[in-house]
Amino acid sequence: MKRKRYKFRTAQRINRKYKDRLFRFVFQNKRDLLELYNAINGTEYQDTEELEINTLEDVLYLGMKNDLSFLLGATVNLYEHQSTWNENMPLRGLLYFAELYQRYLEENGYRLTGTGRRLPLPFPRYVVFYNGTKEEPDQIQLLLSDSFQSQGKDELPSLECRAVVLNINYGHNQAIMERCRRLKDYSEFIEEIRRNLRAGMVLEDAVEQGIEACMNRGILEDILRKSKMEVRKMLLTEYDEKAEREYLRKEAIEMGLEEGRAMGLEQGLEQGLQQGLEQGLQQGLEQGLQQGLEQGLQQGIQKGIQKGICAFILDNLEENIPKKRILSKLERRFFLTPEQAREYFEKYGREEQ
Repeated sequence: MKRKRYKFRTAQRINRKYKDRLFRFVFQNKRDLLELYNAINGTEYQDTEELEINTLEDVLYLGMKNDLSFLLGATVNLYEHQSTWNENMPLRGLLYFAELYQRYLEENGYRLTGTGRRLPLPFPRYVVFYNGTKEEPDQIQLLLSDSFQSQGKDELPSLECRAVVLNINYGHNQAIMERCRRLKDYSEFIEEIRRNLRAGMVLEDAVEQGIEACMNRGILEDILRKSKMEVRKMLLTEYDEKAEREYLRKEAIEMGLEEGRAMGLEQGLEQGLQQGLEQGLQQGLEQGLQQGLEQGLQQGIQKGIQKGICAFILDNLEENIPKKRILSKLERRFFLTPEQAREYFEKYGREEQ
């Protein structure tokens, strides 16, 4: 059974002043677009004839143009490129899809009234390729429902549009990059220009040297050699040098703060250690002196008592006072227990003997 081909009509209301964007220009070839689709979705489509491009051409009520829209199998795919972070991409997607599905109904002769069957619609896939300067994860989802004002109760909205945002900055989404050489080249090309800007070049020089360097390394070489001036104009038109400079300035400040924090921490640890040692020594000396005085005093008192007891026993022995009486006198005078009195007598009495 032959698969039904969905048809879409290209809008005729075109703004001829619109300047094409580099991302759209890089993926204008069906073969490259099919490779990008396969890389994102894990599919193995090979026949470019199965892919039908139906990009909206500056529909008047939108006042803007989407980058890429195409039909493949039973899916309608909307691809958008964003160099600035935009939370409203789901709303844009909703408006684009509404126009695409309107055309689909017209081209296939479907009517929304007078029918008892559900109309078959191609499955929508909406992907946003982000390569702005705001740090974002490899993949994130933006939902139209997050924009709706809360109703204060657990109620699902009647509308939803989901945009899958892929970060295509250099170093992100490596698995997808490896499956799509064109996307990887595009990411490396933009990174080359940013490296030049970080080195202090003006935008024109950064773009010019970036183009030459990438051609020499085989990055987007076919496009850059064939359409060098056109690519240059696109970049100079769509590239926000002021925003990039501001990003680099903030990045430099943040790096400076990070280095400053690290140096401050190291110096703080050294100074803290030195002060801790000094304070520790001082406190140790004070505590040691105090403990020494206390222990010395206690030992002195103890030795004094022992000498007094010894002299008392010896004096009584010289007077030939009986042992029993001496023990009794020791207990009363020095507040000793009978056991202590006997211990002292045995010790000092024997010395005399």
